Amino acid sequence: MNHKRLWSWLTVMLAGSLALAACGSTPPAQAPTTDSAAQATSAPAATTAPAATEAPAATTAPAATEAPAATEAATAAPAAEAGGRLRLLWWQAITLLNPHLATGTKDFDGATVILEPLANFNGAGEAVPVLAAEIPSVENGGVSEDLTTTTWKLKEGVKWSDGTPFTADDVVFTYQYASDPATAATTASNFAQIESIEAVSPTEVKITWKEPNANFLVAFTSTGGMILQQAQFENCVGAAASTEAACQEANNAPIGTGAFKLQSFAPGDVVVYERNPEYRDADSVFFDEVEIKGGGDATSAARAVCETGEFDYAWNLQVQAAVLSQIEQGGKCDLLASASTGIERIVVNFSNPDPALGDQRSEPGQAHPFLSDPAVREAIALAIDREAIATQLYGVTGEPTCNALTTPETYASPNTTCERDVERAKQLLEEAGYTGAPVREKDGVRLVVSFQTSINPLRQGEQAIIKANLAEIGIQVDLKAIDAGVFFGGDPGNPDTLNKFFADLQMYTNSNENPDPTTYFSGWLCDEASGSENQWNGQNPGDYCNEEYDAAFAELSAATDADQRRELFVQLNDILVNDRGIIPLINRFTPEGKSKTLNGPEPSPFDSELWNIETWSK
Repeated sequence: MNHKRLWSWLTVMLAGSLALAACGSTPPAQAPTTDSAAQATSAPAATTAPAATEAPAATTAPAATEAPAATEAATAAPAAEAGGRLRLLWWQAITLLNPHLATGTKDFDGATVILEPLANFNGAGEAVPVLAAEIPSVENGGVSEDLTTTTWKLKEGVKWSDGTPFTADDVVFTYQYASDPATAATTASNFAQIESIEAVSPTEVKITWKEPNANFLVAFTSTGGMILQQAQFENCVGAAASTEAACQEANNAPIGTGAFKLQSFAPGDVVVYERNPEYRDADSVFFDEVEIKGGGDATSAARAVCETGEFDYAWNLQVQAAVLSQIEQGGKCDLLASASTGIERIVVNFSNPDPALGDQRSEPGQAHPFLSDPAVREAIALAIDREAIATQLYGVTGEPTCNALTTPETYASPNTTCERDVERAKQLLEEAGYTGAPVREKDGVRLVVSFQTSINPLRQGEQAIIKANLAEIGIQVDLKAIDAGVFFGGDPGNPDTLNKFFADLQMYTNSNENPDPTTYFSGWLCDEASGSENQWNGQNPGDYCNEEYDAAFAELSAATDADQRRELFVQLNDILVNDRGIIPLINRFTPEGKSKTLNGPEPSPFDSELWNIETWSK
């Protein structure tokens, strides 16, 4: 389903929800319960999870009526005068502006306003040249016929915001920076297939791959491929990237080639950007300033655009469907959606998060006392009621899924199943030796799990349903909700980040950021495990490790035939899902809110939604 057809479907379905609201139905009640609180001083205390309630009965959406024929030619409204400030609201506040050290979507978005890759992916998933003069191909000579080399031709005359020239040396440097293991770049997997890279000329970069590479757009594209200025970051390669004061300063004030440059930044609060006079097409940029305000919650963000009009755009409106439908009636906004914006999943911790382990807590190699048992993981997956989560909380903004990958649809596995089976879950635990009530145990180890996620009413609703589901099979769940800015932040000193994963289970959404999901699937390789050795920046925070999975990925890395690659994507999905490395829950169609007067946003399933911000206008 492409993004245009998807939003047409969402619009019709939301119309039904609006009709339901008009009939007097109300959102599900939120009865608080008490659970363990977050203890980190930098994070707010844990919130309590609401008890799950039944969703109102579905009603039929009213039939659409045709608009009356126009009696005279419509008069176009005059275009707004260029200038002013574009006001954006991200309810997860931006904490870092170096995308190569970022762990949360919010921080990639914040960097996108300043920095650029060689190419972006538009709403249709097509590669669009940015710093590149063209997209390389076999036909134009940019890709060798044997797929072993890729040559990028760069736009001429591009300047950094400090007035210095952008050259191929900056591209080569970005590879050196991100691929150095000591840098602990979160984007390192995007460059892992590169054997060597050279600046053939100031406007030409040649990449040689380790193996023939059909996925030659894996590097230097989208949010993981933004180019850093060598002059600013050349002393920040390796451990200095996160430890040296000058590098930390650069991480929060990068010099870029984009339409805007940094004006001011208060991490965890607000970023303000101003027009970049050195931008190659500066005269076409509409806004003088861009502000990204952080904090609050998804519901208040939706109201700020759709009801009060305080902001022009609100990100990630992860709001219960019935509530979002009511907010949309404010009439000031349009809701935008791309194709699937990600998979809401439970990540299983294969390492032991017991605080008694001290420095070895959640480190790879410290096996979890019971989640390393396949029977326990399978029982948890069988007990979860995805249909209840989808029906009661997501409505038309999400559907149950068993897969780690749903977009592009051609790569989605047809093989997985996830029907709820409580009795089978109990049987598995009994057979594995976990007995007793109300909490099962084996050899003195009780099935008590800590389950963390970010603070958001929808996610606390999910937690409540899952807690009740697991209680049915004798597993006690202690809930923890963490401020989103902390949970998705990259602070290696904070115990509540998702990459540190000091819990047994955690829940969030992730998605592939490239039409070819090779890099996405690299996030569950054994050597991507997150720990102190890589400054907790590994892409595999659950420390999942499966030799069969790694072998299939190695085969994928060397495969060039399209059909073979498709089969391997399905195989990797099936290994991961059937082994319960993660437990997929919901395929999300989460919309964004746009003021009716704002033009230009084109959400992409494979890029930052700010990928084309230089074209936005009123």
